[in-house]
Amino acid sequence: MSETEKGKKREIAIRIRDVTKIYRLYDRQRDRLWEALGFDFKKKYREKYALNQVNIEVERGETVGIIGTNGSGKSTLLKLITGVLTPSKGSIEVKGRISALLELGAGFNMDYTGIENIYLNGAMTGFSREEIDARLADIISFADIGDYIRQPVKSYSSGMFVRLAFAVAINIDPEILIVDEALSVGDVFFQSKCYRKFEEFKREGKTILFVSHDLSAISRYCDRAILLNQGDRIFEGSPKEAIDLYKKVLVNQYAGEISETEKDPAAGAGRGSLAETPQGLSASGDLGTGAWKRAFPVNPSLIEYGEKNAEIVDYALLDESGQLTSDFLKGSLFTVRMKIRAKDTVMEPVFAFTIKNLKGIEICGTNTTLEKVPVPRMEAGDEHVVEFTQRIDLRGGEYLLSLGCTGYQDGSFRVFHRLYDVISLTVISDRDMVGFYDLNSHCVLDGDESGGRMENL
Repeated sequence: MSETEKGKKREIAIRIRDVTKIYRLYDRQRDRLWEALGFDFKKKYREKYALNQVNIEVERGETVGIIGTNGSGKSTLLKLITGVLTPSKGSIEVKGRISALLELGAGFNMDYTGIENIYLNGAMTGFSREEIDARLADIISFADIGDYIRQPVKSYSSGMFVRLAFAVAINIDPEILIVDEALSVGDVFFQSKCYRKFEEFKREGKTILFVSHDLSAISRYCDRAILLNQGDRIFEGSPKEAIDLYKKVLVNQYAGEISETEKDPAAGAGRGSLAETPQGLSASGDLGTGAWKRAFPVNPSLIEYGEKNAEIVDYALLDESGQLTSDFLKGSLFTVRMKIRAKDTVMEPVFAFTIKNLKGIEICGTNTTLEKVPVPRMEAGDEHVVEFTQRIDLRGGEYLLSLGCTGYQDGSFRVFHRLYDVISLTVISDRDMVGFYDLNSHCVLDGDESGGRMENL
């Protein structure tokens, strides 16, 4: 590090110190009313810690992602930073003009037209009518919702709504942009436009705080990531490390207490202690039927059918280190595992899996027959554990896994058990591509071999 870099003063845009947010939960509404009126001095509420002694510093010009499961405190944190909520304890210091896109429709009057809401939001942010006039054309152009801009926003689709809200948020020249999951309702082309704007903001030295369940976006655009879990900040560091730890949290394999070192950013971000995959969650051991699948949220709308002469009784997804997870870095190895138990004689069973996109299009898959792995005849009570391991080169995004056990009985094809769209899996990528599958191309310009990607060729 040069002397200039050593002497460069850090500019803090957002400083959060020992922030705690506590909500009071009442079993009955009348208890809340009686306490407010001072008629009852007995405590009739439970305290819920949405955030617990959180410490975070965000430097000017950084793009910081915040990840965590639902209920971990992400949205509460952003609302505290923007002043929508006040902390129960601790302090928050913000330096710079904030523009926030927290909830779909926040700050909009549903009976006003799009144009009227632009002026309303501008006034709420502190802009004069003349200043909004100067930005109006850019806002309308970015939103790109046509004549709907002059219609009441109550007639908008969710996609049009978020287009207008984001167009307003980014065109009022903020120094700090805060976005909470709002882009998930926009179409792919609008999301691409928004992310290009993120890149433009980064080049201009603006600060971006970004909450998203899109782990590929966190990996691709963020300089740092913060992982929240049940109101605690359990990790702060590189996006890759945060995502790896988040994968453990998702399958209940995070078992650490937050140490004092972890709570103090100045002392360095810590990981907490991590529970390893519980013993028995492997092909050579078992914790009982369903031990693997209990680690995954199952699709309540899955399609299940079959004769069940043989039944899929357990299943799992594993990363290349053997951890149970449904989130995978593009280019890494992953394993589909399932256990099949026979209830009757099955002569020629075939075990299979397929991966579909969210529109239901089958992208890829295989089975034991295609892989030339013969499965012996099964009698009642017999069990097999089958694993398919492969490299995942799909485009970053969300996919659905389907499992199947079919075969031939008395010369005819039979479906013994199928589970369609049983669990979801996420592919995390730091680069975009065209289509579903990455060709891992190597690109050379004018004979220069220094560019492109050669590692996989």
